[in-house]
Amino acid sequence: MPVSSQHLGTGRRKTAVARVFLRPGTGSIKINQRELNHYFANETSRAVVKQPLLATEMADKFDVFITTNGGGMIGQAGAIRLGIARALCEFNAELRGKLKQLGYLTRDPRAHERKKYGQKGARKRFQFSKR
Repeated sequence: MPVSSQHLGTGRRKTAVARVFLRPGTGSIKINQRELNHYFANETSRAVVKQPLLATEMADKFDVFITTNGGGMIGQAGAIRLGIARALCEFNAELRGKLKQLGYLTRDPRAHERKKYGQKGARKRFQFSKR
């Protein structure tokens, strides 16, 4: 295991970016200097953030400090999940197999499609009138 006491992971999802710092501790999670429960009002987003820690049974061994910006709440939660998984791999490479199998190390490539000119949106057209 590495000697350093801090492990860094960067996660991205849609337009959100999260920098994750894992430090030995008791299991507190702070996002932009706010507690997890105060930052994410949605229980689903809180569960997404905790997934890699619970899967590897490291939830009570690390304090997680996160700085995130861009995107919305769902995108930020996905970015944080990827960042935590990458930081856990930096901590212990043996965890990589389990995290990869669960899909936590895969960057979700889906993003917002741009609006096209002459159309109402990315795919939707204006109503066609024959006469």
